Amino acid sequence: MSSVVTLADLAAEDKLAGKRVFIRADLNVPQDEAGNITEDTRIRASVPAIELCLNAGAAVMVTSHLGRPVEGELKSRDSLTPVAQRLSELLGREVVLVQDWVDGVTVEPGQVVLLENCRVNPGEKKNSDALARKMAGLCDIYVNDAFGTAHRAEATTHGIAGYAPVACAGPLLAAEIAALSKALSQPARPLVAIVAGSKVSTKLTILESLANKVDYLIVGGGIANTFMLAAGLKIGKSLVEKDLVADARRVCDAMARRGASVPIPVDVVCAKAFSAIAAAVVKDVAHIEDDDMILDIGPKTAAMLVDRLKGAGTIVWNGPVGVFEFDQFGNGTRMLAHAIAESPAFSIAGGGDTLTAIAKYDVADRVSYISTGGGAFLEFLEGKTLPAVDILEQRAAAAHDPLHH
Repeated sequence: MSSVVTLADLAAEDKLAGKRVFIRADLNVPQDEAGNITEDTRIRASVPAIELCLNAGAAVMVTSHLGRPVEGELKSRDSLTPVAQRLSELLGREVVLVQDWVDGVTVEPGQVVLLENCRVNPGEKKNSDALARKMAGLCDIYVNDAFGTAHRAEATTHGIAGYAPVACAGPLLAAEIAALSKALSQPARPLVAIVAGSKVSTKLTILESLANKVDYLIVGGGIANTFMLAAGLKIGKSLVEKDLVADARRVCDAMARRGASVPIPVDVVCAKAFSAIAAAVVKDVAHIEDDDMILDIGPKTAAMLVDRLKGAGTIVWNGPVGVFEFDQFGNGTRMLAHAIAESPAFSIAGGGDTLTAIAKYDVADRVSYISTGGGAFLEFLEGKTLPAVDILEQRAAAAHDPLHH
């Protein structure tokens, strides 16, 4: 992955003072029915970029999307009002919320304003060129600090970056790019990936992409069932995608040709029903009955995978390996979570269910990097180009090109 200009670079070169800085943050936080913010991690994570600019004497504008508003219609539930209040508390200064800002914003050096929900602006989602040019005209420096939306080409994540006088990555985006590149571009070996979840179909492109890179590809959840079927094992009435068995075989074959492997479970935890009170029974894979549902990996399999993780140089983790919401089917995910926490490997984890498991087993402070972007994290694993990162790379390359004026 080539380089981007970062906000830290500009700060170090003293290029922020007196400048109008437009920050695209990810302040899309969950709220309750009354509109109260229930979890403010994203707002807290946006503070370093804002403070860096304020301390350097810049005039700061911050915007974000929130929810899924209809373009051209601002409803109260889509307003960033609660975000402005929380941001004011975190920064220890008043953050004024500005509506109808596309045609002009008043903000002085050393001040910060929050620009109302950017997805309300007609043309935002379609990456309108006219909207992008107008927004670029508001600033001297554009900062993208919203990795969670990096896989979407929208006017505030992509278009504006093509037209702003300077375009750079904020600290969150820069850290994310660095961590993902370290895990996939120049990984310390062995590289172990855990790709788990209910469906192979949603993760097939990721599995195929990783099959060419990783030394061990650990599959779990419903995905593992499809791989077990591909290996000729019985899986009872477990969740499975029979039409993808050939794809699973292809992934295994591609790995085997490189001397890499997909470890297939040797024992599993079964139940007769999918329920929080179902009795969990450990069985060797040879003894699975027709009415069994596989809801977790067994202890022998978990121990085998823990060994793989202990010896890893890099670990990429996406998805729990069992139905960990029910404690009797959580042992596999718990053991892997603790193994990742205790491994000296560089570990990166992402995806909603993965973050829930990390919180449940209290290992957050021992995972090297936790990705903030669900979709963007998955698309990076797939080897896809992220539009918001791509445009920043193009701008950095153009700036270094002596023929480019």
